[in-house]
Amino acid sequence: MRGKEGVMMTIRRILCPTDLSEPSRHALDHAVALAHFYGATLSLLYVHPTVTVTAYAPGIPLLPGATLTPPDEQAVLQSLRDFAGEESGTAVSFEYLLRHGDAAREITQEATQSDADLIVLGTHGRSGFEHLVMGSVAEKVLRKARCPVMTVPPRVGDLVPLPTTLFGRVLCAIDFSDSSIRALEHATSIAQGAGGQLVVMHVLELLPEDVGLDTSWVTQRTVADYFNIARADRQARLDAAVPSVVRERCEVQTVMATGRAYREILREAAERRSDLIVLGVHGRNPLDLLLFGSTTHEVFRRASCPVLTVRTNG
Repeated sequence: MRGKEGVMMTIRRILCPTDLSEPSRHALDHAVALAHFYGATLSLLYVHPTVTVTAYAPGIPLLPGATLTPPDEQAVLQSLRDFAGEESGTAVSFEYLLRHGDAAREITQEATQSDADLIVLGTHGRSGFEHLVMGSVAEKVLRKARCPVMTVPPRVGDLVPLPTTLFGRVLCAIDFSDSSIRALEHATSIAQGAGGQLVVMHVLELLPEDVGLDTSWVTQRTVADYFNIARADRQARLDAAVPSVVRERCEVQTVMATGRAYREILREAAERRSDLIVLGVHGRNPLDLLLFGSTTHEVFRRASCPVLTVRTNG
């Protein structure tokens, strides 16, 4: 991609896991729109569970996983073709994949082996037990996948419209880390493709580590002074984060907010009726996994629009 110079990023292969439910069709709608825009191949994946139900939900009577016969497998693949058939009006190249085993593991493994550039999946299955399972799968994929992951919630009235030209209103929250800068590159590519609006947001959370090792400011300035200095510094970095060439190709706004990051991100997205939230995710060491439970996790669970998470692999 051109990234900072404004060239569109390359997406050659999109992996879209599905449980063939209507909520997962909403995820497919988004995957198709992206595949059409980027000229990507779209791999539709169904994972047949081979574990028992009790592995997911202790206390439920033992229901052993059924083994699919060759005719069953052909029937599943035909169901995938039929499921994608309603998208036949789009010039998208489909692949149909069937795997057996743990859904999250098979999804991330397939993404790695096929060198997928993006995973698009729904956050919920049909209802009840399946609803819980699909939510768990999406969360595990977010934690483990090396490529960017877009999670798509169930359709909620007009809050999550079917994308016709990708996403017209993109909100990207950054903390100036490497992963968030990578996320911003994805967000600018999508916003430029749509010719829409890009909102780049930073939330100032004055945690103790913001003070740093030098705490001499405590005796020299008030907390309000420090807050104003920090805010001015972050605002300058925020204004400089988006190259001028990007501003020429789509509407760009920057937003500074103060408070809990996930709350401010969700509030801004709701007020602007954002079509997509883009976030950076740090690596996968124990501390990163702990921090995942705060901002990214809360936005993923609560957002009413799709959320694209981009990580740095380190």
